Amino acid sequence: MNTAVTTAATERVGALDRLRALNGDGLLAADYPAVPALLAEINQSPTALADLARAGRLLARLDPDRIRELHPGAVPMTAAVTGHGTLDALTAPLTAQLARHGIPLRTLPADYDSWARDLRDTTSPLYAKDTDLALCVLDAQVVFDELPLPFGVEDVVRVTTAKLDLVDRLAGQYMEHGSGTLVLNTVPLLHTHTHRLVDHRSRAELSIAWREFNTGLLRLQLKYPRVHTVDTEPLIAEGGPVRDARLAAYAKVHLGEDLLARYAREVGHLARSVRGRTKKVLVVDLDNTLWDGILGDDGPDGIAAASTYRGEAFHAFQKAVKQIGSQGVLLAVCSKNDRDPVLDVLRGHPDMVLRDTDFVRVNANWQPKDANLRDIAARLNLGTDSFVFADDSPFECGLVASSLPEVAVVRLDEEPAAHIEKLLADGWFDTRELTATDRNRTEQYRTEAERQDLLDGAGSMEEYLRELGVRVDVSPPAAHELPRVAQLTMRTNQFNLTTQRLQLADVQWQMASPDHMVLAVRSRDRFGENGLVGVLFGRRAADGWHLDNMLLSCRVFARGIEQAAVASVLAHVKAAGEGPVHAGYAPTAKNAKVRDFWPSLGFATTSRCEDGVLGFTHDLAELPEIPGHLTLDVSFGPTSG
Repeated sequence: MNTAVTTAATERVGALDRLRALNGDGLLAADYPAVPALLAEINQSPTALADLARAGRLLARLDPDRIRELHPGAVPMTAAVTGHGTLDALTAPLTAQLARHGIPLRTLPADYDSWARDLRDTTSPLYAKDTDLALCVLDAQVVFDELPLPFGVEDVVRVTTAKLDLVDRLAGQYMEHGSGTLVLNTVPLLHTHTHRLVDHRSRAELSIAWREFNTGLLRLQLKYPRVHTVDTEPLIAEGGPVRDARLAAYAKVHLGEDLLARYAREVGHLARSVRGRTKKVLVVDLDNTLWDGILGDDGPDGIAAASTYRGEAFHAFQKAVKQIGSQGVLLAVCSKNDRDPVLDVLRGHPDMVLRDTDFVRVNANWQPKDANLRDIAARLNLGTDSFVFADDSPFECGLVASSLPEVAVVRLDEEPAAHIEKLLADGWFDTRELTATDRNRTEQYRTEAERQDLLDGAGSMEEYLRELGVRVDVSPPAAHELPRVAQLTMRTNQFNLTTQRLQLADVQWQMASPDHMVLAVRSRDRFGENGLVGVLFGRRAADGWHLDNMLLSCRVFARGIEQAAVASVLAHVKAAGEGPVHAGYAPTAKNAKVRDFWPSLGFATTSRCEDGVLGFTHDLAELPEIPGHLTLDVSFGPTSG
C-alpha cells in the first residue's frame, strides 16, 4: 500500500473525527480558530473534496454571527446563490472552502431557475448591501432548454448570443446597483449535447459557437471591475463526471457534486482575495524540493535539476516557481544546509533555473524552520500569515503547521512530478490584477538590504533618515495608478487603519465624487523609487472632513512618510476653513502597531465607537510638523475640493 496515501488517510480520519467531536460537544463555534488547521489536514486526502463537503455540512449548521461574537477577527462573508439548475450540493463545500481561510459563511439560496429574475430585481438578495459574493451559476440547459426541436447550429448561435447579451446587460446593472462581486462561470458542453448532431462539421461548428459563448463570459471579467468568471474547463480537466445523469434528469442537478466542489474551491480563493488575505511570500526548501538529491551528502555534482530523468521534474518545478516570482510574489529559501555551498549552487550550477538573485532571502542554516520563517518575516517586515511554505519533509511541514498555523503549508511528497500541481492547487497568490509595482517588487525588496546596510552604519536613526534622502509626493492618483490603489486596500493589513477593502470601481467612484478625496503617497530615496506606497481616503461632510482610511506599505514604515502625508492634508483643510478633521481606527489582529497613530498627530479621542471603529478628531489648532529629514511635494487636485 502507498505509505503517503495511508498517512494522508489517517490524518484525514483524525481531523474529521476531531471536527465531529467538537460539533458533538457543542464547541465547534467556540473553537472555530482551530477549524482551518483541521480542514488543512483533511485537504491532504486523495478524496479531499468529498471529505471537505462532509466537514462543510457540519460547519453550515453554525451561526456566523455567533462565531464573530466569540472571535471578532472571524468576520462572516455573505454569498447569495442563484442559478439555472438545482444547487443544493454547493452549500457544504462552499462553507468548508471559506472556513479553510478562516471565513464563516452565510449563504442566501435562491429559487430554482431564478438567475435572470434575481439579477433583474435590484431588491433581490444579490443586491443586498451586505452581500459580498453574488454567485450566478450557469449550466448548459440555460441554452438547450430554449432550442427548438429539431435544432441546428444556427439556433445555438442565436440563443447563446442572446444569453450573452442578457448576462452582459445584467452584469452592467449589477455594477450600478450591487455592491458585491458578481461571480459567473463558463458553461460546460457535454458529449450528450454535441452528439445530438450526427455530422462532424456541425459538431465542430457547435463547439466553436460554444467556445465563443464562454469566451464572451470570460470577457465580462475584463469589462466590469466587480465581475469574476470562474473558468470551469480546467476544473473539468481534473477528472470526474460533470454531472450525474439520473440527478440531472429527475432533480435538475445539471452540475454534479465533484464539479461544484471544485467550483467552491475557486470561490474560496476569490473570497480570500476579496478579504485581503492573498499570500505574498513563497518560501521553499532546497533538497528534494528545488533539486533532486541532498547537497550536504551528494555534493553539487550529485544533485540534479535538469540533467537526469527525475531532475527534469525539478527543473519544471523551478520554472513554475520562477514564473510565480516574476509576478510580485517574493521568493525565499528556508533550508537546513550550510549557506556558502547553497549560494555556490544557486549562482553557478548549470541545472538551476532559479538563481540567488531571484530570492529576497536565503536562510540556509541548521536552525528550526519555524524560527527561520519568523526571521524571514521580520527581515521583510511582513507577517507570517502572508507566507506559503513548500517542503518535501513531513516533519518540517508538521512543525510549521503546528507552530505557525497561519502559514499555508504545501506538503510536497516523494514524487517531484506532482510538485507543481500541489503548489498551484490552492491559488494562494491569486489577485484581481497585476500592477507595475507587483512586477518590480522583488527588486524593491532587494534594495532594502542596501538601506539596512546604511542603517547599520549610521550612528542614530536621525542620521540614517537624513542620509537616506526621503522624498514624498502626495497627489491624486493618475488613471493608471488606480488598480494599485485598489490593490493596496485589499492587500495591506499592518498599516491599514480601518481595513476598508475597495474594488477598482469603488476607487473610481470616489475619484469622480466632488466630496471625496483620494490621495496617493509615493516615495523615493537615494537607493531608488519605492513607487506608490500609500493611500489616504477622505470625504467632506457637514461636520468637517472625515479621513475614512489611510494605508501604507510595510516597506516604508518608520520614515516619517505617514506623518508628512497627514500633516499636509490637515494644513490644506485648515487653509480652506473646512475643519475639523475626523478619523477612525478599527482594531484588528494585524494593525495593532498603528493604534496610536492618530493621537500621535494631535487627534483627540472621541466617545463614539461605531461598528468597532474608534473615533478621533483634530481641531486644527496646532498642526503636526512635517519631518525635517524629508522633502515633501503636495498637489491636491480637483478631487480634494
